[in-house]
Amino acid sequence: MNEPGWVAVGRLFRTRGLRGEFIAEIYSSHPGRAEELKDVVLDLAGRRLPVQVERVWFHDGRPVFKFAGMDSIEAAEPWRGADVLVAESERSAPRDGEYSHADLIDCEIRTDGEDSLVGVVRGVEEYGASPLLRVEAVDGREILVPFVQAICRKIDVARKVIRVQLPEGLADL
Repeated sequence: MNEPGWVAVGRLFRTRGLRGEFIAEIYSSHPGRAEELKDVVLDLAGRRLPVQVERVWFHDGRPVFKFAGMDSIEAAEPWRGADVLVAESERSAPRDGEYSHADLIDCEIRTDGEDSLVGVVRGVEEYGASPLLRVEAVDGREILVPFVQAICRKIDVARKVIRVQLPEGLADL
């Protein structure tokens, strides 16, 4: 997904309206991060498009992006699902004890002690309480794992591994 020097800071979910706008997810817990984005690169399956953020507004708590030059749904639709990349130097650094959503994505989830692979983090969901790691399990199912210290015991973003102690039955939901 990312080359050295670039980092994913969000994903475009779907188009909104007829003017080429996107409802997006931003991988940051820092308020105002979406509004700070100016020059970004859209990446979809290796295809890249440098764009400027023309405007950001919020609808139902999610950021809506309007990119310069993308003025219709027909122009926007081919970029549905694209990752939003910024230069590494533009990355918003997490504080001590915090983790960037971008750092958590693609981490392996492994059981603490047994070291068995549970799955891979594909996204981070936030609904007001503790974040949930959206994990693609080894059998292809999706599991939501609360990103709390009682469950996520050791986090090594450099090695892309999160060691967990899952409550009984959580992986079966």
